[in-house]
Amino acid sequence: MKRSSIRLVICLFIFLVVSNSCKQNNDSKTTDPIPNAAWWKEAIVYQIYPRSFKDSDGDGVGDFKGIIEKLDYIKSLGVTAVWLNPIYSSPNADNGYDVSNYRGIMDEFGTMEDFDALLAGLHERDIKLVMDIVVNHSSDQHEWFKQSRSSRDNPYRDYYHWWPAEKGDPPYRYSLFDAKGDAWQYDSLTNAYYLHYFAKQQPDLNWSNPKVRQEVYDFMKFWADKGVDGFRLDAFQFAAKDTTYPKFPDGFEKDFIQYYAMQDGLHDYLKEMNLEVFSKYDVMSVAEGAGRNFDDAHQLVDRDRNELNMAYAFEGVDIPKYEGYELATMKDVFSNWDKEFAEDGWLSIFLANHDQARMVSRWGNDSEVFRSASAKLLNTFIMSMRGTPYCYYGDELGMTNIDFDTITQYQDIAAINGYQKALSEGEDMDLFMKKLNFGSRDNGRTPMQWDNSENAGFSVATPWLPTNPNYVDINVKKENSDPGSVLNHFRELTKLRKENLVLVYGSYELYAAEHPTIYAYTRTLGDQTLLMLLNFSKESADITFDKGWAKSPILINNYNDLQIFNDSIKMKPFQAVILNIN
Repeated sequence: MKRSSIRLVICLFIFLVVSNSCKQNNDSKTTDPIPNAAWWKEAIVYQIYPRSFKDSDGDGVGDFKGIIEKLDYIKSLGVTAVWLNPIYSSPNADNGYDVSNYRGIMDEFGTMEDFDALLAGLHERDIKLVMDIVVNHSSDQHEWFKQSRSSRDNPYRDYYHWWPAEKGDPPYRYSLFDAKGDAWQYDSLTNAYYLHYFAKQQPDLNWSNPKVRQEVYDFMKFWADKGVDGFRLDAFQFAAKDTTYPKFPDGFEKDFIQYYAMQDGLHDYLKEMNLEVFSKYDVMSVAEGAGRNFDDAHQLVDRDRNELNMAYAFEGVDIPKYEGYELATMKDVFSNWDKEFAEDGWLSIFLANHDQARMVSRWGNDSEVFRSASAKLLNTFIMSMRGTPYCYYGDELGMTNIDFDTITQYQDIAAINGYQKALSEGEDMDLFMKKLNFGSRDNGRTPMQWDNSENAGFSVATPWLPTNPNYVDINVKKENSDPGSVLNHFRELTKLRKENLVLVYGSYELYAAEHPTIYAYTRTLGDQTLLMLLNFSKESADITFDKGWAKSPILINNYNDLQIFNDSIKMKPFQAVILNIN
């Protein structure tokens, strides 16, 4: 070989070594191990209300095969996990939250084979599945309860909470869904009352009975063995109860969470559940609710507790009211929760779910002028906060509340029984109906809007709940082909979050806290800092910086431009931008 060729080979070798070394050094800035990293922290969860997503068999109710038809759409969103509301056998007094067989499938949704196909289809697309576990209560049609009420000496009697009538009236307990607000239901078969914190068709299980707990762990393992990736424990903060039933103060129902949540024994149950189930599988665990305060939440999810992975706190989602809300309150609540969990524990980030009205109608502005911009802004917030984001089906389109006129149009047991209770107590029913129209859970359960064909492409039959008439303009088909749609902006957000771990693990700092309409905050991880600017107003607003941030590169923007004047930015109504301020 000629000397010139040898020198060329040596130089090439040195170049490759140096290049590779530089690459490794550069990569180390973004790939250094993150302490306590976990897949469920980096997940982007898409919540599906199965009966409202897609009907495949023409009965007006969504089902597994309908979801399977749309798996590629779900994948296209960039989400990495799906949370399904209850799919178990149920008489549907509360749309599946009254379970009659925890190992069975609701007939309307399909078969176990259909479920297995859905699970496989999700996993083939690298999407995990999280299931709802409803074990504060069961259905009154569950075999356990049928046995329990059959006689006082039945082996299943202590699976539920009973008060013998000969002892007199039981101490008053408030029911969230009962038409009279009474959580004790008289049953003549054994001359006793049973306890139900929710509807009378949902008797509360007795978690102080170890047989009940073992039944629950066994069926959770049944689903985990199938390959399910996580569990959400519905209403579980209420599961522990003082079975001496002490008298509560008059009016306690106005702050019932203080008396119902996180009672003695609950942490013992969760530690046992963790030992029996969670520790044996690589599953995500989250309970509905986070207790009464920060201490309660920490005791649920801190690493050394060996209970749950993440808190799902309601203080944030409960902010918007019929009368409106203050942005300052939103800033305080979300900033305080983030600060509290900056070092230990983990949070869920969400603005909507199946128990809320539509996000853009509660938090934003659903008028034709501002709906798209404010929906994009709200999705930007969810995707840029620290914590695991939960996105509710249809919010990626900016679906809105439906406008019902009369109580007969509602399907939700909470709305129907709440109406009867308000009527019996002499409330202003005009005001009650206005508030119900704003906040009813049925708003968030209308059929998914796929296209502009009849019933929004959800079903060839009359849907179980009416389709929002605005489906003609707000639907997947139309938004899919519009680069500037809410849908395509959502896809950009999920891509940005997955490509920038700073949006997952980065520290959070509130900026310009006193600004009346702009919610500004930074996320920092290592040497990367991003700035989020969200104008929660239908008016333009200015914000000024003294650090040269205004001219930083724009990573995402829900408008086509950003008006910059020296060190100030003039934001348009409901404008939301993310800047790289490194």
